[in-house]
Amino acid sequence: MSSILVVDDSAVDRRLVGELLERKFQCAVNYAANGLEAMARMQALAPELVITDLTMPEMNGLELVTSVREHYPGVPVILMTAYGSEALSIEALEKGAASYVPKSRLADKLPDTVKEVLTLAQADRCHAKLIRCLDRAHFTFTLDNDPALVDPLVDLIQQMVSGMGLVDFTGRLQVGVAIKEAVLNAIFHGNLEITQEQVQEVEHELIQEGDLSLVERRAAQEPYCHRQVFIDADVAKTEARFVIRDGGNGFDLSTIPDLNKPGALDPVGRRGLSLIQTFMDEARYNERGNEVTLVKRASAGQHGSA
Repeated sequence: MSSILVVDDSAVDRRLVGELLERKFQCAVNYAANGLEAMARMQALAPELVITDLTMPEMNGLELVTSVREHYPGVPVILMTAYGSEALSIEALEKGAASYVPKSRLADKLPDTVKEVLTLAQADRCHAKLIRCLDRAHFTFTLDNDPALVDPLVDLIQQMVSGMGLVDFTGRLQVGVAIKEAVLNAIFHGNLEITQEQVQEVEHELIQEGDLSLVERRAAQEPYCHRQVFIDADVAKTEARFVIRDGGNGFDLSTIPDLNKPGALDPVGRRGLSLIQTFMDEARYNERGNEVTLVKRASAGQHGSA
């Protein structure tokens, strides 16, 4: 059973989040009213995940993210953000938060985000000792439009960047989230040309037994069925570079969110692109918009610490 710590100065909001988590997961939920109280309870509770509001007295969410990363680097933190807090939210993501969910979308977005972060946080230790001896890895994948292949790919990349000492635990999570978003975008929006509006419509449809999902239908049709995703990864102890290309028509680069503007973290828009930009040191798209190059560099003092 997972242990989750919910931090919010509003007793009502704390309870709402806790009840939502208990309905969706087999978990034990504990609570704190601010960052100071949360840090005081961390050792005794040993949570697998912290979910925190940003604006709180005593110690706010940004300060809590920094403190958790310093003292409990193996515990991921998810932010609950309010509209207008984009600048603080992005700073918290840069300082080590694993993900975020707008408070206006908690009911439909928080469960999936919690599941994704907890899944990515499960480290596979069986090859850790061998990977620490690895100096450089270069591999290329050609993937069909099968979302089931994405998590194993992300897990492999996470083992490499973490085992080689390029990133710490939080960096491992961030690289995993960014790669997953980029590959899923390549499959759904690039190759299969499924729009964000269509994804939202499908989320509310009840698929009967024997029915094919929108992804399955589109993947079997021309011209989508022949498109693939190409991933080239070059991982060293000081830098990792990933090139992800789909076979679609690309997208309008002007729609890439400006992280300095309100609404950049809105999941209704380009949430995945915002996470990619925030979690990677570089994110460059080709002119066509069907290829992205992602770069993650070792932070100061990280190289050689593994």
